[in-house]
Amino acid sequence: MSTSNASTPTPSRYREIEVSGSPRELGRQLGEAAREETRGFCEVALARVNKTVRISRERAIAIARESQVYAKEYRPDLVDELQGVAEGAGVSLDDLMLLQVRNQLTPDADSACTSLSVASGSGCVVAQTWDNDPALDAFTIVLTRRPAGKPATLTCTQAGLISYMGFGEGGVGACVNTLPAPSRAVGVPHYFTLRELLESASLEQAVEAVRRAQRAIPANIMLATPTGPADLEVTVDGVRVLTADPAHADWLAHSNHCVHPELEQINETFPELIQSHARKRRADGLMAAAGADAVERIKAVLRDHDDYPRSICRHANDDADFGFWETVFALIIEPSERRMHVTRGTPCNHEFETYWLK
Repeated sequence: MSTSNASTPTPSRYREIEVSGSPRELGRQLGEAAREETRGFCEVALARVNKTVRISRERAIAIARESQVYAKEYRPDLVDELQGVAEGAGVSLDDLMLLQVRNQLTPDADSACTSLSVASGSGCVVAQTWDNDPALDAFTIVLTRRPAGKPATLTCTQAGLISYMGFGEGGVGACVNTLPAPSRAVGVPHYFTLRELLESASLEQAVEAVRRAQRAIPANIMLATPTGPADLEVTVDGVRVLTADPAHADWLAHSNHCVHPELEQINETFPELIQSHARKRRADGLMAAAGADAVERIKAVLRDHDDYPRSICRHANDDADFGFWETVFALIIEPSERRMHVTRGTPCNHEFETYWLK
């Protein structure tokens, strides 16, 4: 596990791990390979949640166990995989399920983030800033999974999660934003639906992966699909799809408020998260003014400092609730090229490193 001090600078790349096999075996390989990161994440996860909301470990474990029932109905193979991770890393399944449900424990947010999807000549590109607690950098890895009988995926994730941002062999890539909207404590964890979504091969399959789950939390999922940019505003009772209008724009941008006309009234009850409206206006303006290359257009947005330090490229500030959040990493995903580019740190002063699904 990487640490940072005066004599040991943080590496510019996240550690890369590749695992394969049956669900249980794949999980064991991952638990053994990322033992330090997984154990470390399990040790601090509830404490990080309690920086913004108070919840006891007993209540958190109860939610995790109830949600495990829903998760097993949705994808029993993924629960088996987590059991393998638990065995390999030497942690309990309860601890790992707590990682999967930690964004169900707070009424506010798991992370902020600004996301984009852009049509390009070689295929669709999806990207985001991941704005969160910088302490989570130490548990972050780039992971290739090759499950038996399922498509391979490449994700940038904290060790111990069943999935996160990334793409799969079918050509679908996903980035995620918190979407303030009604939630419930128990249901299929968000990361389980992301895993099935990344294993899909079309927008229709991606939507169904989310729609068929008994969801606990709302979320925004920005997609690159074989047919172009798309965005899913996901609530506990529906999935609304936004697509780019080729006559007006070749991109979509999203931050942390509802955009779909059927959901706009939710914004009156759930206020924007850390300048969400301003960030979306800024992203749209930059995308409209930028040049032709999709990746370079995106980089300009992700590095933007308008309204610094509460900018798209976010830095620590005096916000009472979320001032400790920073852009921990930024990523740009090109599913058709089977690669993603990730900064380890704020994109304004860290280079994008490239990772491949080989």
